[in-house]
Amino acid sequence: MTRGEPGALLLPGSQAKCYFQAKAPCEYEGKQFSLGESWLSTNCLLCTCLHPIGVGCCETTQHPIDFPDWCEAHYDSQTCQISVVQKANPSLPCVKSVEHEWGSASTPEPLVNKVLGAGLGR
Repeated sequence: MTRGEPGALLLPGSQAKCYFQAKAPCEYEGKQFSLGESWLSTNCLLCTCLHPIGVGCCETTQHPIDFPDWCEAHYDSQTCQISVVQKANPSLPCVKSVEHEWGSASTPEPLVNKVLGAGLGR
């Protein structure tokens, strides 16, 4: 990454991405921010002013990575939330049932009828 270019990094143990823009101004939607102040962008990034060296931004949503293939992740840009729903009927949450077993050796199985995605909020 050269000076002045945006860069991306992954935080260890996380699926969230962070970005750094060297020498970026601490301004967003016409408002000036000073060193250490943060703001939430319209694309759900939490940005922090690191003046005079630039601006750092990180995703605020946790991305689900281990769910059954009969489910899919849906992103709501209004709430900055990701929920896991059934592909066959996206209005229904992805839940464990008798006909659909899920989980893996590296992740604990959710409790019966517990909605995957509950508690993924900010």
